[in-house]
Amino acid sequence: MSDTSAPRDPPRDNAMSAAAIASDRIEPDDNAWTRRLVFFLRIMAVVSIAKGLYHWAQVTGFIGGEEEAFENQSMAWQTATIYFAVIELVAAVGLWLATPWGAVVWLTTVVSMAVIELMFPGIYGGSLTVVGFEAVMLAAYLALAWMAARERPP
Repeated sequence: MSDTSAPRDPPRDNAMSAAAIASDRIEPDDNAWTRRLVFFLRIMAVVSIAKGLYHWAQVTGFIGGEEEAFENQSMAWQTATIYFAVIELVAAVGLWLATPWGAVVWLTTVVSMAVIELMFPGIYGGSLTVVGFEAVMLAAYLALAWMAARERPP
């Protein structure tokens, strides 16, 4: 008959201790700037969702009074509001997924909003605060993208 007193599998203590030693080793963080860029893109995705929903709330009448209703606004205001209601949500999806097209769509929204605020102040009022915020976010994105690109070898 067979001998049941001998162990079937050799002990795996050596493999477990080698894995434990390898996990305790501190490795350099090679993708720190890339992770920061993705975190920034996710934050901007949330901001884009909020802005897109704000524009949709204006279109549907959830915010504003009777005199501020969508139908009572100028054609330029209505066109810009519909444009931003759609493109902000599209940009939010692309930013959350950290896709290149998401960044391009988001950059389009940033530049579009700055142009409308600066060149056509009659539409949204020409707020320099909005332009400043958009410029700061654009500069932060460019800086993070530059640093993330530098940490990847060519």
